[in-house]
Order: sequence, then structure tokens, then C-alpha cells
Amino acid sequence: MNEAVFTLQPAPPYDFDRTAAYATYYRGTYGAESYTDGVFRRLLDAGDSLCLASVRSVGTVDRPLLQVDITAATLDDTALAGARRQISWILGVEQDLLPFHAMAGEDPTLAPLVTRLHGLHMPQTASVYEALILAIVGQQISSQVAATLRTLLINAYGPSMEVAGQVYRSFPRAKAISAVGIDGLRAVKLSNRKAEYIRDISTAITTGELELEDMHSCDDEEVVRRLVSIRGVGPWTAHWLLIRALGRSDGFPHGDLALCRTLGQLMQSAGPMKPQEALEHSRRWSPYRSYVTTYLFAAIRSRLISTAAKSRP
Repeated sequence: MNEAVFTLQPAPPYDFDRTAAYATYYRGTYGAESYTDGVFRRLLDAGDSLCLASVRSVGTVDRPLLQVDITAATLDDTALAGARRQISWILGVEQDLLPFHAMAGEDPTLAPLVTRLHGLHMPQTASVYEALILAIVGQQISSQVAATLRTLLINAYGPSMEVAGQVYRSFPRAKAISAVGIDGLRAVKLSNRKAEYIRDISTAITTGELELEDMHSCDDEEVVRRLVSIRGVGPWTAHWLLIRALGRSDGFPHGDLALCRTLGQLMQSAGPMKPQEALEHSRRWSPYRSYVTTYLFAAIRSRLISTAAKSRP
């Protein structure tokens, strides 16, 4: 194995611990990512090569600096540049929180959360495909069940690499998922309908009939329009992808039960907000609703807010 080290300077404030913990759903290991003993790890997949990124903080929240250790069978300047781009994207290194903080600081509902979660950036998926498949897996089930299904999917079909006796896996490639088909997806406990959706999407990508990664160049409305035209994808999934896959600042999955319940609780309503009420209420936070959503879910998952609803993607 070959090794290399480089550093990243995130836009401050940047709380590495909160961001890495959120990326792994405060579970230590979640899907293809882990955060234990102060080190965030992700097996990066460049399509024709794999490399393990191990990231730790060597700075502070207000003067952040990350050290990234890269391990791979072969390493060159092109591979290192790709690893730098990918891990920077996954950990939200370049996001500018200051405009969001300025807006949230004037809002009596958000200000306490922003203070408690100061420096949390939005973690993002390595690809639009990964985010889409994970969102479909998580539709209409609890976070605990979703975690189990995602782990089964990745362990069964994700590319792997062994480093120091430990096996790491990345997210499955579309070609692999297409090849195993519905029977292979049913074997990892997915419902028949979800297996159909995921197989069809993976096959369309493999044959070139569907392109997802070019959505980075589309505006939000075009992204949502294109996504909801895909079988198995609705507005809830589309808005999660705006946040998790594309890093847009104003996604808002207003149909999410946990989000509606939390907003109702914060607004001291009699019960959960209805989705349309949540959407109307959220307009005061535009164009930073992705950050609002991230902070609300971070508060739920880290138990700063107590709610009976289960969070999903």
C-alpha cells in the first residue's frame, strides 16, 4: 500500500466533531463511513481505483485545519487531487456558514440551536447516485431499519479494500446493482418495490439512459423536476437530494414526519405541523433552509431536541 498526507482548511467556523458525527448519524459507523476515536474514514471510489481517506482535526472550530491520510494500492497526483476534491465535498469543507448564522441569529427559534451546534457543516454524499439510492432505501421506514438495510446493501455489493487487517467498503456502483437485479436486492431485505426502483435506476445509469451527476449544473427547480420524473422518486426524496447530494442552500423536505413534528414542537403547536404549514413557515428562512434542516436533524439525532419521530436521510 502507498500512503500520502495533505491538509484541508475548511471555511470557519468548522466543528469537525459535530460534522463527522452528523455524517455517521451519531452512530460511529453508518453505511460506508465511520467516525471513531476522532478519525473520520471513508473509502473513496474513483471508478477505476479505491483509496481510504482517514481525516482528523488538527485545528480549532474558529481556526480549522484537517489532516487527511490517504492509503491506496497506487497513488499519483491525479488520484490525490481527486481524493482531495471528494473528501472536501463529503465533509462540506468549503461551505460558508456566516450568512446562515447571521440570519439564524435574528430568529428566536433558530438562534439557540445555532449556538449549541456552532460550526456544524452539511455533510454530503460522494455522488448523486449514492444519495438517491440511500433515500429510496429509507423511504417510509424508521432510521434503525434504514441503517440495517444500508449496511446490508453496502456489505453485499460495495467495492472493498483491506488496510491493516480491516476491510473497508465504498457504496456499490450502479453496474453492480444492475447486475444483481431484483433477486439480489431482495436478498438484502429490500422490499420488492424498492428493489424494482433501485434496479431500474441502476440499469438506466449503466446503459447511459439516465444521467444524475450532471444535475450539479442545474438549478433547484430543474433538479426537482428531473428527479420526480424517475419512478420511485417524489418531492421528499428530491429535496433531500438538493441537500445531501448537491449541497444546495435552500432544500426543504417539508413532507418529512420528523421535521414537521419538530417544527410543531418548537412553535409550541398542538401537534406536528402539516407539510404545507411547514413549507409556508419555512419561507422566512429562505435561501438557507438546507442549513435549517441540517441543524434541526442534528438537534434531533444528538438529543438536543426530543421527538418521538424517527429521522431519515
